[in-house]
Amino acid sequence: MDDAVFDSGYLSHSGFRDDFVRTFGATPGEEEDIDSVTLGWIESALGPLLAGADDRGVCLLEFSDRRVLEAQLANLRRRLGRPLAPGENALLARLRSELAEYFAGRRRAFELPLHAPGTPFQERVWSELLLIPYGEVRSYEEIARRIGAPKAVRAVGRANGMNRIAKDGSPVGYGGGVRRKEWLLNLERGAPQSVQLGLPVAGIGPSPHEPRLATKRPT
Repeated sequence: MDDAVFDSGYLSHSGFRDDFVRTFGATPGEEEDIDSVTLGWIESALGPLLAGADDRGVCLLEFSDRRVLEAQLANLRRRLGRPLAPGENALLARLRSELAEYFAGRRRAFELPLHAPGTPFQERVWSELLLIPYGEVRSYEEIARRIGAPKAVRAVGRANGMNRIAKDGSPVGYGGGVRRKEWLLNLERGAPQSVQLGLPVAGIGPSPHEPRLATKRPT
């Protein structure tokens, strides 16, 4: 416990304990005995990801530098009614393996169960996102038409932004950044591996002035 407390920069056990409870909903000693969502870090070619999984499926997959991450964690805790705790489980191990295969260009579909409940409208949008083929994108307008709500384009955009499971390890849209979107589309469209993050890519993705692409969740 001393190592965890002082190596994390805390000056006392009480400060560490208070922040732990505020973040994970339980004390360090209680965490091993509670029914929680397990959180873990996953390294990727596009930066570190924070993943979460419980006994039903993958609940969270987000880049660690996204500004909405804190809100996503709070929303996940509220939706599932369970604390979030750092650790490891079988689903996170499988997710790491499948993501590694995906980033190496050896996997086009994911086989992990998902457990990321939302509002009925959000779930309709997210279910439609699952149908986007590998290497393709869809506009918010098209997603709205496909779910039978053609006038709900902005609501589709908001639901897309609150999608807690990023597409195949990364958002295709602007949540994860334009450069990540271009890198992933090049990967899925079979571009040479010499195409690196940060280089301009002709003909891939939308204009920077038209950020209206939807994010697909892993299938």
